[in-house]
Amino acid sequence: MQLIISTIVMTLLLIPSLSFLPESASFDYAGRTYEVTRYHTFASVAAGLWTGLIIGFVTEYYTSNTYSPVQNLSESCRMSAASNIILGLALGYSSTIIPIIFLGITIWVSFTYAGLYGVALAAIGMLGCLPIALTIDGYGPIADNAGGIAEMSSLHGNVRANTDKLDAAGNTTAAIGKGFAIGSACLVALALFGAYISRIETSSDLE
Repeated sequence: MQLIISTIVMTLLLIPSLSFLPESASFDYAGRTYEVTRYHTFASVAAGLWTGLIIGFVTEYYTSNTYSPVQNLSESCRMSAASNIILGLALGYSSTIIPIIFLGITIWVSFTYAGLYGVALAAIGMLGCLPIALTIDGYGPIADNAGGIAEMSSLHGNVRANTDKLDAAGNTTAAIGKGFAIGSACLVALALFGAYISRIETSSDLE
């Protein structure tokens, strides 16, 4: 719910921020002239913003013990180590399909509208919910420390059982934060590579 609310609020706040941008601008990249309007920049940022939300949901689905992937993996652990390894690898590979597809769509939309400048804007959009993602990420070590304190204090077994549930939820929230970090890093790396190529081309022209 925190991610959903943050994404919706950020999207709504993008609309009045468009008034601070010029009506349109043009620039050349890789032999093509891009005519970028306010709405093109909005589409690029919004694409990155909502892709981050989707990555968060997919990460939660594949790492939370309330959904079938983790539950099935837990059952395979009771069969043998081989089935655990095989199913774990399969889940790890399949968990990347949806994020890769949506990252590809985000890159395509933003690059079509504004070139690599649009890709950089998409990265900014994905990082727009970074404060709330880091806040969620902080839940993990807090719950883990609570379990350690309960263990060292020799508290009742029920306390440790409850802290284990909190720790499991903390592992999921930590994974969500990593999903945001990896997704935004992909877009930022692409934008930096484009900036490097542009710089090399400029240097070659000057020589």
